[in-house]
Amino acid sequence: MTTTEPEIVETPGGGIQHVWVLPTDETTLLDLITTVFTDHWRQINFGPIIEGAAWEVGAPCAPTAITLNDGYATVDFGAWHFHLCIGEHTASGPELGRIRRCSRAEFYRGIGSDGAPVSWGLRLFNGGNEQMMTVLLPNPFLTDGQGIRDVPDFTRLAAWDALRSRFLGLPTDPLDRTGKGFAHTG
Repeated sequence: MTTTEPEIVETPGGGIQHVWVLPTDETTLLDLITTVFTDHWRQINFGPIIEGAAWEVGAPCAPTAITLNDGYATVDFGAWHFHLCIGEHTASGPELGRIRRCSRAEFYRGIGSDGAPVSWGLRLFNGGNEQMMTVLLPNPFLTDGQGIRDVPDFTRLAAWDALRSRFLGLPTDPLDRTGKGFAHTG
């Protein structure tokens, strides 16, 4: 479990995020990846999101398989798949194995200029502090197709609430339901 208070981080673009650190052991990360992609695949987008690039990929279906081999979790959708190094990887040697392995995992929520949350997600980083993947969780201000809603639908925070409860032992946070809308910034 973790502290109930998030770390407050200022992003390079000037936005504020609340960050909760997650364990990075193979068992926890495999459980997290399996839960996100099995239970929430219909409503998430994922990919690397870095300064200058955002890959917001939607899963075409539930995974046909999630497997683990030499430290790599493979999430297979049939027509395509991706790999994430979440455990001890030995085939490339100890130095590359250390760099490739997930060394930081975190839940985050982005805070708008009014102090209310506007985005919710999960990020994984490798041993070189490079982003491996961001998962954008369902947003009450957006539709599944990423259109902006006229009226927030806070039932869309169910995935966020369930993941925080399961992996951090935290209850629903009333702050998550204080926002009035979403707008792209930065």
